[in-house]
Amino acid sequence: MPELPDLAVYVDHLQQRLLGHTLERVRLPSTFVLRSVEPPIARATGRKVVGVRRIGKRIAIALEGGLFLVLHLMIAGRLRWLARIASLPGRITLAAFEFENGTLAFTEAGTKRRASLHLVEGEAALAAMDPGGLEVLDSTLDAFRERLKRESHTLKRALADPHLFSGIGNAYSDEILHRAKLSPFQQTGALSEEEIARLHAAARATLAEWTERLRKKAGEDFPEKVTAFREGMAVHGRYRKPCPVCGAPIQRIVYADNETNYCARCQTGGRVLADRALSRLLKKSWPRSIDELE
Repeated sequence: MPELPDLAVYVDHLQQRLLGHTLERVRLPSTFVLRSVEPPIARATGRKVVGVRRIGKRIAIALEGGLFLVLHLMIAGRLRWLARIASLPGRITLAAFEFENGTLAFTEAGTKRRASLHLVEGEAALAAMDPGGLEVLDSTLDAFRERLKRESHTLKRALADPHLFSGIGNAYSDEILHRAKLSPFQQTGALSEEEIARLHAAARATLAEWTERLRKKAGEDFPEKVTAFREGMAVHGRYRKPCPVCGAPIQRIVYADNETNYCARCQTGGRVLADRALSRLLKKSWPRSIDELE
């Protein structure tokens, strides 16, 4: 799922291409993507784009007259900028927004149709779609601490909870926790003041650095190959590869459609965390420490 750094770069490029331009036509090859009925989508056409912003993990395109096109990419949704006369990318296209200077294609790979499009009217209706997570890059330590301790969760779950923190998901929560040298399964209520400060600094630094890195990579081109697995990440998607800090093999816990990646030596005092499936299968053979594993 695209997270804050990728979404911020999308917003940058959409602002450059859409601001001041009139939406001439909306095409819906997959009508299921439109999850709202009032106002009707036809009311969006003929209006100029007056703003583009990120709302949590959604992108909101503001149109004249107080209307907002709200796109949620979910896991496999992506955006593409095409020439005005270019053909759409086949079956994966959910929606296309045509402007005189080009076409914005909203696509989704795979068969699980999770991405969505809403048309809402007014700031209040837009605000209702915001889960309310804290914008970490703009946050103070006090505000971060309050969100972190609001509910009792593991750190991994807390960071990825959109009601607590905005724009952070599976990938960047792994990267933040590695930088902070904290276990993904440590409980929020058990953190010391020093650990909270370390986590806050790590979250701000990780999100800021990756946003800038992706901006430089895209340059003037519309961002392509948006993925949760990036070259240069410390732990996410790097199972069994060496930790860039200590060289120990990165560990992984898989559950449902997600996975947690971490360095046992850097984050858990050398302890290998139990994987629900493998640890039950191996039982007494399950390694308890990174040294035992090696």
